[in-house]
Amino acid sequence: GDIGRPHDPVMRAPVTIEEVDYLVTESTYGNRLHDTNDPQPQIGKVINQTIKQGGSIIIPAFAIGRAQSLLFYIYQLKKTGVIPNIPVFLDSPMAVNATNILCAHKNDHQLNDEQCKRLCDVATYVNTPDESKKLDVQSMPKIIISASGMAEGGRILYHLKAYAPDPKSTILFTGFQAAGTRGARIIKGEKEIKIHGQFVPVRAHVEVISSTSAHADYQELLEWLSKFTKPPKRIFITHGEPESALSLKNKITEKLGWNCVIPQYQQTEVLN
Repeated sequence: GDIGRPHDPVMRAPVTIEEVDYLVTESTYGNRLHDTNDPQPQIGKVINQTIKQGGSIIIPAFAIGRAQSLLFYIYQLKKTGVIPNIPVFLDSPMAVNATNILCAHKNDHQLNDEQCKRLCDVATYVNTPDESKKLDVQSMPKIIISASGMAEGGRILYHLKAYAPDPKSTILFTGFQAAGTRGARIIKGEKEIKIHGQFVPVRAHVEVISSTSAHADYQELLEWLSKFTKPPKRIFITHGEPESALSLKNKITEKLGWNCVIPQYQQTEVLN
């Protein structure tokens, strides 16, 4: 039920659908609106401030979609001279594969050939665990984009262990952080986080840029739904915290008068 957003820098806008029998939709931001500011200048500002301090920028990122958008922003920032030619590392096997797939299917996104090539070339791809570990002993300022996006697993945990204690460095979050995840706890301001059984102090700067989200907010979802020429028999609202799902259900009911269901775990529905 992930609809997408109308102004993504890489992916095309959601296709308009006029009629379906049943619809499954997400509700990640069912009770919120996105920041409308362009994220690119904000990312550039964070990078430059961190470089000036002699630190590194550590970005937990979702491997598919978010990592590629970040590479595009960084390419644009370098191209326009907003940031210096700082080393960039993409340290996620899945993100590397997804980026290669993006460049192999140039008709399925909105980047032209030149943009796609530059996006793919802007970062050094980190393939092996040994290559990943070497990043954490290198002292020069750099940007590391790594998964998982909520810091719940993956190679990002090793980078957080290395750089979270460094007051010169910055942890930059650009995606939704579910309640209870390490990412959410870091954003909340916890002074130490547990990684691999050890408590790691968080002395690095923590920055959050919310306008990069690939999930539509409730306004964008309502605009997309309003283009249907015939209401679905039922809408199943998924992929959201309980309060977000309920808020979206109420908004759809109030504005469109459609029949909405928030499925519960193992709930069965009959489609006819």
